[in-house]
Amino acid sequence: MRRAALAVALCSLVALCGCVKTGAVSQTGSTGTQTSTGERRHPPHVLVYADGQNFQSLNPHLYQATSLGNLSSLTMAWLVRYDHDNKPIPELATEVPTVDNGGISKDGKTITWHLRRGVKWSDGAPFDADDVVFSTQAVLNPKNNEVGRDGWDLITKIDEPDKYTVVYHMKKPFASYLPTFFGTAGANPCIIPKHILGNLPDINTAPYNSLPIGIGPFKYVAWKRGDSVVMEPNPLYWRGMPKLKQIIYKQIPDRNTLLTQLQTGELDLWSDEGAGYVPRTEAIPGHTTIKPVGSYFGHVDFNVTHPPLDDVRVRRALRFALDRATILKEAFHDGGVLQESMIPPIFPQYHKFDMVPTDVTQANALLDQAGWTQRDKDGIRMKNGKRFSLEYAIYTGAADVDTMVELIRSMWKAIGVEIQVKHYDTGLFFALLQNGGISYSGKFDVESFYWGSDPIGDLTNLYGCDFIPPNGQNVVRWCDKQFDADMAHFKVLYDPKARQPYLDDAVARLIDQVPTVVLYIRYDNYAFTNALQGFHPNALAPFDDFMNVDIQ
Repeated sequence: MRRAALAVALCSLVALCGCVKTGAVSQTGSTGTQTSTGERRHPPHVLVYADGQNFQSLNPHLYQATSLGNLSSLTMAWLVRYDHDNKPIPELATEVPTVDNGGISKDGKTITWHLRRGVKWSDGAPFDADDVVFSTQAVLNPKNNEVGRDGWDLITKIDEPDKYTVVYHMKKPFASYLPTFFGTAGANPCIIPKHILGNLPDINTAPYNSLPIGIGPFKYVAWKRGDSVVMEPNPLYWRGMPKLKQIIYKQIPDRNTLLTQLQTGELDLWSDEGAGYVPRTEAIPGHTTIKPVGSYFGHVDFNVTHPPLDDVRVRRALRFALDRATILKEAFHDGGVLQESMIPPIFPQYHKFDMVPTDVTQANALLDQAGWTQRDKDGIRMKNGKRFSLEYAIYTGAADVDTMVELIRSMWKAIGVEIQVKHYDTGLFFALLQNGGISYSGKFDVESFYWGSDPIGDLTNLYGCDFIPPNGQNVVRWCDKQFDADMAHFKVLYDPKARQPYLDDAVARLIDQVPTVVLYIRYDNYAFTNALQGFHPNALAPFDDFMNVDIQ
């Protein structure tokens, strides 16, 4: 599964999940702006941070958003976390299974997890293999509103030879076993406690979802919906006690309010900062802004089940009309890397594809071929008496995204296409199909936000035929047999070099058929007070390393 940013919608744009940043030194050559220490409004060891997202559940089985992924890294139970170099490291597993260490069988169909002993849930109950088996069964339970089951549905049998060993028997090898199987990098389900949820027919409406019990350095204390989440140290965490005494996460949908509260000391950290605000946060005395290349790609999605977007000529025309360099510069202040592929350049599986150029002449010719030859009095194309008008769905509160949409409006109007913009609260925008979510329900012609990339490049859940919601995150509702065949080959190969040609061909297919247009790979922007110490976000799960984070 993937974070929709994880669910960020475009440029602060909060996934669909996942779900995340690279080191403290910018890969653009900037280490941020350092100024004299400013004043804070909070006691020492109390961190107050915010972003612009909203969500409907604290259980990552049931909701996907980057902000929830960060909270889950701090509080929930995982087999594997990720280090500063985006490499998997064992958490509740004692080692990361591989073919070399025997954790994965020679035929790739058996994965063995060895679990830590003496670990406790934050309520004091012991953790063991029963919890991992139950959590796996929860994902596979069709009554649960899981975001997707890609990979999980390959599990044919689960063995529990003892209370600290779990063995997955698979139909076939599964290269994306990390992070899919209870890893923090991505919009993935966590391990959940059998002793609390094990007797329920489903977990969809369990009180647990509002204040989950987990196994992390922090535990949930309070959630005021639409406002804030409070966390405190988990004294039972197996690694020990973190340095922070309290973390308060604030949900502030308006970016100007976020900026003001950072300036006044009400906020210590703005995570997922919109690129359009970076010049202003860089100018705040006593603060640092870092902007490393990240793992999220901004995109324009087409609902390919809605005419006229079911015609590939139309989708290609709309892409030809986009001046993506101008969008990146004027809406997002060059806050990312312009490229055609959705695979981030910081990942080893990155392959450079030539950019499709801006070509208005080509765009007009393709629309003419598709039969949109008539024009009404204001220049909008028509076909069979119908105007070429598209409903463009975005979330509220992001001025940079609004700027992007207005640029796109002018670019598409130049070829005779109009858009009707509809704004939604992020909680509704990214809600699951079962809960009426705009993106997952397909209630759009065009939409924009960010997807967080899978660490190995698996794109199945985003674009595979079998993963249209509610079965996955294929919100564009595209189905292409060649893409599926490429990903099927890709996913059974544990050797990165062997699977690379299939990934390259799959990306080429996406570029050719245009269910989505990649705008850019964004920089991960964080603005924070200089009083914050030890914050070193990675590109996949930026809150994975919080044991030594502190603030004075």
